[in-house]
Amino acid sequence: MSEHEPDVHGHCDARFTAVRQAFEENFRDRDELGAAVTVTVGGEPVVDLWGGWADAARTRPWERDTLVNVWSTTKGPTALCAHILADRGLLDLDAPVAAYWPEFAAAGKEKVLVRHLLSHRAGLSGLREPHSREELYDWELTTARLAATEPWWEPGTRSGYHAFTYGHLVGEVVRRVSGLLPGAFLEREVTGPLGIDFTIGLPREKSGRAAELVHRRTVDSGEQAAIFSQLTPAAIAALANPLMGAADANSPEWRAAELPAVNGHGTARAVAALYGIFAGRGTYDGRRILSPEAVERVREGQGSCRDLVLGAGFDHETEIGLGLWLSGPHGSYGPDPRAFGHDGFGGSCGLADPDQGVSLGYVMNRMGPHIADDPRKTALVDAVYRSL
Repeated sequence: MSEHEPDVHGHCDARFTAVRQAFEENFRDRDELGAAVTVTVGGEPVVDLWGGWADAARTRPWERDTLVNVWSTTKGPTALCAHILADRGLLDLDAPVAAYWPEFAAAGKEKVLVRHLLSHRAGLSGLREPHSREELYDWELTTARLAATEPWWEPGTRSGYHAFTYGHLVGEVVRRVSGLLPGAFLEREVTGPLGIDFTIGLPREKSGRAAELVHRRTVDSGEQAAIFSQLTPAAIAALANPLMGAADANSPEWRAAELPAVNGHGTARAVAALYGIFAGRGTYDGRRILSPEAVERVREGQGSCRDLVLGAGFDHETEIGLGLWLSGPHGSYGPDPRAFGHDGFGGSCGLADPDQGVSLGYVMNRMGPHIADDPRKTALVDAVYRSL
């Protein structure tokens, strides 16, 4: 196995040879370290590939069952938890959040709706007071501070990416309704019964299967200051309070925490399966998880705009549905503007296209600088749609 052209394992239907080629090019031309990609069509896997290294020292090959933290690709499964509750009539997406979480009504938030949490329109992209790593790991403290704080903008009017707070906001509503945190709810209702290899957080007994996340390069303090000088206070609160990176995500403390926005761990196969529930209009492996109507709700656009947190990084408007991003005219999730999905910081991605019956999971451990639309992910998505 050479450094830049590692062995690629798994299977790929002949029709999808372009996906295998793009996957191999990611190693050769785009500085991939270790990665996996799975594509399903009509619920059947047509691509299931993995290769490279699970650690920076290149001593552990990436295996079929290697797990990796997927950062915000976790938000799709967390949204799924809320939509399951809504589908059962236990959660009203048009109800005030305070109907389920009374303390949340503080500081002028009594009219914030559950749909505003799902669509990053609650105005709570981050906390106003300094919030440390250790405090982020404290569920009760973080949710109490979110309940007490005031929004950065008028809720419901614009989206502003809730990078970390999304998981605590949506997750606390899930907990108030179901009695379970999202990780336990997802395991009980979805991943356990369906045998999907994905967890929020990482159980200690699985740590030996986990890939090491590696930043492509370190940003020095001068570059960091220049980046932050272009951001609004709401964006700094979202992305840097606290500021987290690969070293944090490799730590036992991160893995032990409940961070439903960012610390899902799984294989590409698992990501494709979870997003495949949406792609299958609510069914997976012959079992119904959501109604078709619920899947349509997931991709119900909430209004296109320049996102108040990520706007500086995009040269176009974006639109979020009820928990996931729409492909839109920019084609982040393929040519159908109503396909949808979620990217994770550094490169990972989950994609669902119910109209084509396509799902994709892409996971990796060499973290690029992108919050969304990493070139490696884009190459794979483009190859999928060229093959259909």
